[in-house]
Amino acid sequence: MKKTAFLIIILLISGCVSESMDQVSDLSLKSPEFEHNSQMPAKYACINYQGQDINPALIINGMPVGTKSLVLIMDDPDAPVGTWVHWIVYNIPATTTSINEDSVPGTQGVNSWGRSDYGGPCPPSGQHRYVFKLYALDTNLDLTNPDKTVLENEMQGHIIGQTQLIGLFP
Repeated sequence: MKKTAFLIIILLISGCVSESMDQVSDLSLKSPEFEHNSQMPAKYACINYQGQDINPALIINGMPVGTKSLVLIMDDPDAPVGTWVHWIVYNIPATTTSINEDSVPGTQGVNSWGRSDYGGPCPPSGQHRYVFKLYALDTNLDLTNPDKTVLENEMQGHIIGQTQLIGLFP
């Protein structure tokens, strides 16, 4: 009797684990322009670096079940004045699997320059990390021109997946 009960419990646990494993997402963000933790092409930098100040192409895979929208934040944690926000895009449609070069896939928020657009890498000195953070949300956000702090506060409790891609510059 004890062996049968033990086997039933094991089978139930196995079924639950298997079911929850099916719900696990492999959300990923890549770029055809650069590898994770490698040099970003100068084309995507600011004009001070002879760049075009345009966003790189990005590829999204492994969308979690229940995703209603995506949020993309690009920032520089190595900036001398603290993390510098280069780009905020929210309410990106959940059906998005790629973001084209020099495009706006959703609604833009305010970056650290006080603008609502992409601002390319523009480090004052040395090499910096540019972190593209992608979040899958279970909702769309009702916001108007948020900065990173407001956006992150509104995202709380709605993040069902996240990933990141880091580019280095210069």
